[in-house]
Amino acid sequence: MARGIWNGAISFGLLNIPVAVMSSKEEERLSFKMLDKRNNSPIGYKQYNKATGKEVERKNIEKAYEYKKNQFVLVTEEDFLKANPKATKTIDIEDFVSLEEVDILLFEKPYYLIPGKNGEKGYVLLRKILEDTKKVAVAKFVLRSKQHLVAVMARGDYLILEMLRFSHEIQEVHEADYLDDFHLDKIKVSPKEMKAAKTLVDEMTAKWKPDQYKDTYQDELLKYIKKKIKAGDVEDVAEPEEDIKATNTNVLDLMPFLEKSLRAGKSKKIAHKKIIKRARKARA
Repeated sequence: MARGIWNGAISFGLLNIPVAVMSSKEEERLSFKMLDKRNNSPIGYKQYNKATGKEVERKNIEKAYEYKKNQFVLVTEEDFLKANPKATKTIDIEDFVSLEEVDILLFEKPYYLIPGKNGEKGYVLLRKILEDTKKVAVAKFVLRSKQHLVAVMARGDYLILEMLRFSHEIQEVHEADYLDDFHLDKIKVSPKEMKAAKTLVDEMTAKWKPDQYKDTYQDELLKYIKKKIKAGDVEDVAEPEEDIKATNTNVLDLMPFLEKSLRAGKSKKIAHKKIIKRARKARA
């Protein structure tokens, strides 16, 4: 089965439905490399230390927030999680709105949501309630250290987390092989569960107002960074006097060859002049 790009849970009232976010984009597409048009050599990318000019391996690179000139706070992956643990592990539904109220231009990119372990029934319940009420769930979640506003909606037997792209780039349900692992049509939801879920949706239904949804994660992350500053968890970084560009330590020193060539050229000129002088004397 394909691997999810995010694992967590949908927070739906008091329900937590384990889910995984799966890419819906078509993987088979042309891949391009960058070449130097002068000789068609591949163009590489190097990350280097500005103080030494030497290349730095990815494992030795860390993120830092510059809060004052040359004053940095190191920010680890653990810090991103600690800034708001819930936001990084939960797709937090805030409202249910009518689908026709949502401007399609607000959508950016689609993903499939699949149920996690023991999450099938809650998943089917949410999908059925969205389908029956013709509503979408407006939620927030954090993906790769950035908070996103998303719409969760029903599509066939599955849930889609929308951030919209062009339709021809979307991987349809019948193209997603990993969806064959689930048999959601066999999951039964009782009328009592549907009634309770509809009541909850009615209570959470609101008028669609996109301006009321703010990206709070960046503020929370900054607040957490400031706590680290206050606690003295900071680093002094000296700015190098000169920005030394990355150099290739295997580059051959050409100067000896150039100097030797120049000397050889001068010798040839001198020899050539002597030959001309001899020829002139012979003619005389």
